[in-house]
Amino acid sequence: LHLHLSITMNNVSVITMFFLSGFNETVSHRFVLFFLSLLCYCIICLLNVSLIVIIILDSNLHESMYILLCVFCMNALYGTAGFFPKFLWDLLSDVHLISYYGCLIQTQVIYSFVCGELSILALMAYDRYVAICQPLKYHSIMSKQRVIRFACFLWFTTFCIVAVNTFLTSRLKLCSPYLSRLFCVNWSIVQLACFPAQTIVNGIFANITIIIYLLHGVFIVWSYMYIIQTCVKSIENRAKFMQTCVPHLVSLFTFVVAILTDVISMRLGSKELPRTLQNFIALEFLVIPPIMNPLIYGFKLTKIRKKLYSVMWQHYQSVNLF
Repeated sequence: LHLHLSITMNNVSVITMFFLSGFNETVSHRFVLFFLSLLCYCIICLLNVSLIVIIILDSNLHESMYILLCVFCMNALYGTAGFFPKFLWDLLSDVHLISYYGCLIQTQVIYSFVCGELSILALMAYDRYVAICQPLKYHSIMSKQRVIRFACFLWFTTFCIVAVNTFLTSRLKLCSPYLSRLFCVNWSIVQLACFPAQTIVNGIFANITIIIYLLHGVFIVWSYMYIIQTCVKSIENRAKFMQTCVPHLVSLFTFVVAILTDVISMRLGSKELPRTLQNFIALEFLVIPPIMNPLIYGFKLTKIRKKLYSVMWQHYQSVNLF
């Protein structure tokens, strides 16, 4: 096995494959876990694709808030596609390997999904701020074309920032092919570096990236301070807040809690936690938000809920005809 994992060159191991040791605890229950994971992935795809199709096909939903929701669902499909197919394959495999470049690609996809999620949430917060605090300027500031450009720019910027982190990781000389995870993340790869001095640049840029996305969080909090201040003065705005802002806040809270638990678990290196619990914590942000978000928005936003009921009723009538 080790012959396939690394090649010795100038007394330094050049890693060509990684062994995902996080799967060691799944062997005895792998078929049950495979079925549950496949079911979970199918639900994620069904819910997010349904919402995307409904928004695209219904011209009444071609507003900035629904366009951003569509982008949100697309990002969820992108992120989970970087994890679930490989994860499902590994559950049925006896050897849990991933190629070096495959690992870097998975890292790029998952990190850009996470950072992209926060960027979209920040743009959604700004959309709600303009809608409630500056309603007369809303259609001029948040036009469909401008929202699409904003969303594309933010996602492309996020992809580039994460790509720099991934490139810096690819420069490291690694001394071990064993990742104690179910999937690849930069932090786990950097920990395998032979020379700690090599990781200084990685640490600096990683901290810059964290600061950038913490500022996204600060912007969201700032937006909602003004939104709440405005809503207190008006019954109409309070109703708008409950209908359009509460789903956004629930999504934000779910996402932040899922990410923070994983980051804290990684950074503190909680060895005393059972491996099963560590695996569950690591998977939260790839499972819970992609399922919860379309459900929250689908049932809370009136236009989408009515459209869903309409589609279901038409389907029911067509079935009865036969």
